[in-house]
Amino acid sequence: MGDHKEQPLRVGAAVRRRRRTLELTLAVVAERSGLSVPFLSQVENDRARPSRASLEKVADALRTTAVELLAAADPACSVDVVRAEAVEPLLEPAVRSLVRGHHQMHASEFVGDHDAGREFQYRNDQLMYVADGAVEIEAEGRAYRLGRGDTLYLTGGVRHRWRATVSDTRVIVVAVAEHIEAVRDRSRR
Repeated sequence: MGDHKEQPLRVGAAVRRRRRTLELTLAVVAERSGLSVPFLSQVENDRARPSRASLEKVADALRTTAVELLAAADPACSVDVVRAEAVEPLLEPAVRSLVRGHHQMHASEFVGDHDAGREFQYRNDQLMYVADGAVEIEAEGRAYRLGRGDTLYLTGGVRHRWRATVSDTRVIVVAVAEHIEAVRDRSRR
């Protein structure tokens, strides 16, 4: 009672919209992502649900993030509850969107290890909060070690990568959405 939606997100329309905005064919996206044209067609038509790794490959090919695609997958609503799923402990890393719909803010929960070689660069600001465990984040040529309860703020445009240094690590990432044109305080120059 009171929950807006309980069904899984469908990213197909978001993938198709992004691909068409960039004026790309399925063949180009397939080449960039290393995924097949038939699979991408099935994703766009919501006949296949991509894994986290596949969604990241598609997002990279479309010059966006998996978070953005997931956020664009569900229509916006004013109040929405995202329930914690009652699942057994995961044997592999997982990511869960904490905000559904096309909003000004996105939040995701990362559980377990993370691909330390994958570099991120978001257009707008973001905050990383370590809910459990520990991580090491490399940004602007420096390494930062964060433990449970620590946060790291990154200004938009900062390239960074991170990895869990303890098993069962949970990281919450909150970011200003990519479609928002953030206004910089020019008086602070």
